[in-house]
Amino acid sequence: MTLTLPVLPLRDIVVFPHMIVPLFVGRDKSVAALEAAMAADKEIFLVAQLDPANDDPTRDDLYSMGVTASVLQLLKLPDGTVRVLVEGKQRATLEALNERDGYFAADIALIEDKPVEGPDVAALMRSVVKQFEAYAKLHRKLPAETAAQLGEITEAALLSDSIAGNVQIKVAEKQSLLMETDPVKRLEMSFALMEGELGVLQVEKKIKSRVKRQMEKTQREYYLNEQLKAIQRELGNSDDESNGDEIAELTQKIATLKLSKEARAKATSELKKLKTMAPMSAEATVVRNYLDVLLGLPWGKRSKIKRDLIAAEGVLNEDHYALDKVKDRILEYLAVQARTNKLKGPILCLVGPPGVGKTSLGKSIAKATGREFIRQSLGGVRDEAEIRGHRRTYIGSLPGKIVTNLKKAGAANPLFLLDEIDKLGQDFRGDPASALLEVLDPEQNAKFNDHYLEIDIDLSDVMFVCTANSLNLPQPLLDRMEIIRLEGYTEDEKVEIAERHLVAKQIEAHGLKDGEFTLTTEGLRALIQRYTREAGVRTLEREIAKLARKALRQILEGKATSVTITPDNLADYAGVQKFRHGLSEQEDQIGAVTGLAWTEVGGELLSIESVTVPGKGQAKVTGKLGDVMKESVQAAYSFVQARAPSFGIKPSLFHRKDIHIHLPEGAVPKDGPSAGIGMVTAIVSTLTGVPVRCDVAMTGEVTLRGRVLPIGGLKEKLLAALRGGITTVLIPQENEKDLAEIPANVKAGLKIIPVSHVDEVLRLALTAPLEAIDWTEADELAALPPAPIMPVGAEVHH
Repeated sequence: MTLTLPVLPLRDIVVFPHMIVPLFVGRDKSVAALEAAMAADKEIFLVAQLDPANDDPTRDDLYSMGVTASVLQLLKLPDGTVRVLVEGKQRATLEALNERDGYFAADIALIEDKPVEGPDVAALMRSVVKQFEAYAKLHRKLPAETAAQLGEITEAALLSDSIAGNVQIKVAEKQSLLMETDPVKRLEMSFALMEGELGVLQVEKKIKSRVKRQMEKTQREYYLNEQLKAIQRELGNSDDESNGDEIAELTQKIATLKLSKEARAKATSELKKLKTMAPMSAEATVVRNYLDVLLGLPWGKRSKIKRDLIAAEGVLNEDHYALDKVKDRILEYLAVQARTNKLKGPILCLVGPPGVGKTSLGKSIAKATGREFIRQSLGGVRDEAEIRGHRRTYIGSLPGKIVTNLKKAGAANPLFLLDEIDKLGQDFRGDPASALLEVLDPEQNAKFNDHYLEIDIDLSDVMFVCTANSLNLPQPLLDRMEIIRLEGYTEDEKVEIAERHLVAKQIEAHGLKDGEFTLTTEGLRALIQRYTREAGVRTLEREIAKLARKALRQILEGKATSVTITPDNLADYAGVQKFRHGLSEQEDQIGAVTGLAWTEVGGELLSIESVTVPGKGQAKVTGKLGDVMKESVQAAYSFVQARAPSFGIKPSLFHRKDIHIHLPEGAVPKDGPSAGIGMVTAIVSTLTGVPVRCDVAMTGEVTLRGRVLPIGGLKEKLLAALRGGITTVLIPQENEKDLAEIPANVKAGLKIIPVSHVDEVLRLALTAPLEAIDWTEADELAALPPAPIMPVGAEVHH
């Protein structure tokens, strides 16, 4: 049967019989064809184009077979296109194409479907439907009910066309299905095409599920990280500024920093590791922290060193009064560095009692040389890893304090002040004093190896200065340092320091204005004499702060507009007098001797008392004495026994009397041999009944032959004697050479007498010559107990 119908060429789609399809028509000829069809019986011929891009197809551009269709609905859209709903009717071949009023009309020949039936066809139909169900499950664009609807079709031709219309295959393959007129062959072709599509869809599904899992994991991590950032932002712990691309930033740092060859190789290696790691992994955090430390060190950065010694001397004099010997040694040290441009030489170690300015001297040296100042307190450090760092195998590992402070300084040549080096501890975790040996050795510290960094760090440009209260240090560590002693200040020096620095500092600290607080020189001297007894000025500063606080309160309460502290009103502000200034004893007493002791906090006066009690010639000692001091008492007692006749003492007295020697302040440990001549003097005075001069103090070790041996800490002891109001000090003859280093005002305020034998000590310390004593009178006097005395305290005595 031949018909003539308007032609609607189709792009990228093939319409099968019994299919209802929406089409969008925009070409003028196609619109005209639709209008012609609507004007007639709404019948139109649909045929696919060979080339979808061709806007004006001819006969040769169209396939030879298409379908007739009914136009169910037509809607013209505002942009000029037409939306049309068509339903396929029957296959037809294109016989001829004729152009009419603005559209093409086709002469077509209708094709009837062959009727097929039988069990083979039924089995094939069932297999095709089952295959389509599997296909529909994998193809998400198909509605779920499509497979069920197809299962209800009983005609092979209709089933084959319905499946061909729903399978997503290429236009050419669909056209081949349309051109096949045998329904059984169409079913077989559909089955084969679906088989191929199923394989592709299954692989696609696997890929999609794998990608989805990965995406879900990434999205989950991203989501959780964003939540974590939001929580941290709410807690105020987040840095809002972006650091940019971290890897690129690290790469740039490695390229620009002046790293050593070893450090550059290590940094590059660690960066390669970081690139291959997941950003949020724990290992990546360890590598990132390592690179932060390594690249944060001051590679090639150095402060400009000042070489002007005159300016350096000016800085030291401005910041510290007195300490001339110490300043001279520091300036010599700086002079050598300025000339040689190297730091080779011993490490300076400032040793002295608390409060004499050791730490502030370190600051002044840094200021004078233009170096960055880093203070590292070693008090209580007992872990070797504090110096050398932890190995990176440990969780939470960190570099040592040396590397950390070097990074903090921002320069490769800072001044490191190792404060309180004598307070280093030691336990099962290692000995930090031994770890410091490499740091403080100029021959070794050019290749200091930190356990965390695992590369050599050059510390040869770092200037190390140590401070300590005593020389209680391991000998190898002591051997690497040059000891500079800061013995303490005289009263005049303390007055000068307070007037230059301390008073002004406390006035500023307490917010006092000019003229509101005045501390007169006499008031300051009285404060030093009656309220402090120390080598440094720390207690003095606290007392001045106390005066400033009380003065400020009076001013704010309106009781005064300004406060002037004098000796007369000092007690009103400073409270009850703490120390008695002047002689430790007010009168000469039998068996009471004033000795001199050295402690870590300066010199102290040491009272020695002795008394005889009925007994059998034993020597009893009390006052928490150390082994050395007990032996010193035994040596003194034996010497007196051996020389008793020459001292006017009856030998029989040792069979009837015991000697009890006591050092007051029994709770304070005391040790050292330097009270030897004081012990001899106390024993002789007790046994002879001759009082000891109260204005005489003495220090020196004694031998069994009566020789006086040298002692240490002479300056501190002389300062203590000056503070205690002593006028005459007996020192060993061999210590006379040390007087050259004693300040002139100390030597002017004391009568210092060198002695070489106990006989000289007794002649100078006792109030009467021993030869003039009558035996009977001496025996009676020795039995009398001495008058009670005021003890003068001491710390740990040597």
